Amino acid sequence: MFGLSLPTFTALHVALSLVAIAAGVIALLRPAMPARASSVATLFLATTLATTLTGLLFALPFPRFGLGHGIGIVSLVVLPPTALALHRHRASGNWRRTYVGGATLLLYLNAFIGVRQAFAKIGFLRDLPATPGGSPLLLAHLLLVMVCLWLALHAAARLQSVAPKPRRRARPLYVVDRWG
Repeated sequence: MFGLSLPTFTALHVALSLVAIAAGVIALLRPAMPARASSVATLFLATTLATTLTGLLFALPFPRFGLGHGIGIVSLVVLPPTALALHRHRASGNWRRTYVGGATLLLYLNAFIGVRQAFAKIGFLRDLPATPGGSPLLLAHLLLVMVCLWLALHAAARLQSVAPKPRRRARPLYVVDRWG
């Protein structure tokens, strides 16, 4: 694909995915909305888009629709409003919820596929026996859900505390005010 062998393309896709997951965790742990969008949040959205697009390109050599392709399509639907909330609206007002919800969902979907692939490809994870509490894969996904929910609540609270205060309109200065 694009002049790369399939193993090289897969390694590129995995590297993009790992960068996206790490940047997503950092973006939700330390959300900062200055006048410009956070560079970590921008890196997260850009690498998530790249991961999604490269993941969807796996449909070319393997023309069957799988769970990963469905998750990629959902990610492509969630990405635009999340990026709009971050870059255009600076995660202010109701757009704050859109950004935090979208970023959390994108992080979860990316990590969901990562966990699923890890349990499918890594021998010792694949060979873990089921416990009375459930399969190790299910337990890993439940832990992932809890971590993502905690990150979302943390980011929402943190953004609420750094929300810009409304500006007070300046009163015009009249000559009478200066000597009056």
